[in-house]
Amino acid sequence: MTRMDSRMQARLEAAEARFEALSAAMADPAVHSDRARYQQIAREFSGLDLTVSRFRAYRAACRDAEEAEVMVREEADPELRDLAKSEAAQLREVLDDLEEELRVLLLPRDPRDDRNVIVEIRAGTGGDEAALFAGDLLRMYSRYAELRRWKSEVLSANATGIGGFKEVIFAITGRGAYSRLKYESGVHRVQRVPVTEASGRIHTSTVTVAVLPEAEEVEVTIRPDEIDVGTYRAGGAGGQNVNKVETAVRIRHIPTGIVVACQDERSQFQNREKAMRILRAHLLERAEQEQAEAIAQERRLQVGTGVRSEKVRTYNFPQNRMTDHRIGLSLHRLDAILDGDMDEVVDALTAAEETERLTAVD
Repeated sequence: MTRMDSRMQARLEAAEARFEALSAAMADPAVHSDRARYQQIAREFSGLDLTVSRFRAYRAACRDAEEAEVMVREEADPELRDLAKSEAAQLREVLDDLEEELRVLLLPRDPRDDRNVIVEIRAGTGGDEAALFAGDLLRMYSRYAELRRWKSEVLSANATGIGGFKEVIFAITGRGAYSRLKYESGVHRVQRVPVTEASGRIHTSTVTVAVLPEAEEVEVTIRPDEIDVGTYRAGGAGGQNVNKVETAVRIRHIPTGIVVACQDERSQFQNREKAMRILRAHLLERAEQEQAEAIAQERRLQVGTGVRSEKVRTYNFPQNRMTDHRIGLSLHRLDAILDGDMDEVVDALTAAEETERLTAVD
């Protein structure tokens, strides 16, 4: 009983053949001795695992459905025939669900999805209140990383005297980090009564978030003559010097004009390393944007575009509500979301993007 489109079945059979070839390669001692090659094969194998397991489940369900339908046609006992009809109907639903899942699994993956990320949060309109909310978002993403057993590390921070941040840049390291956090880029709006507001009026402030896939050194080549490196004394909140030696580092990439500064570590070497990580991520994003603009047929999806000026979300404290404007999702559990419970939001954004892509394919 063949239900699915022949082209789709051919792609799944090819994926299964590749999966089996990779499995054999992983058992080859020569591959084991080459760590880089083994890791590359293991990543591809892992990426095909779910697709192949679902395809095999689909084939097994097809066989069961065929047997049930034969029983419906040939069984003389009315009671057994009714049981076979019920089983056949249930298996048709299973097959429909598996086919839909396989369609999604066959969509081209974003090659950056498994990357670590660098997240930049900057206070926008709203002064101290915007800076405080930047701190709230830092905590939200840090808690989300903790719940998913990822690691987070602050790379650069410009703190305010009241516990907020004018700007904070941090890295999140963990498999699939970019696939889950790429939807966070854009303008985040907060509506609440500031702690400094005596009259109890609700204020609206904004914070911008940029999520960049972290670049590997081999992907972005930065020649020594392309950067201008300066050092200065690190400063704390309020501008006071907290270091008597010049440990802070500012790097300017001469060809693009991108400037990155880091001052949070005690050594100049560590600050330089962090600044270079941020610079590489910016240069990778810039190169990918230029490539995307040069390819006319590449579509820009509404969900996950990462457009900086796009208002993506509102956090309304009086109503304990978070609204994602891209998909019209409102959840009245803002406190839990800000404590890192973000999966429901991320899952909805992922599903919306998949629907958009499936529509484009159809």
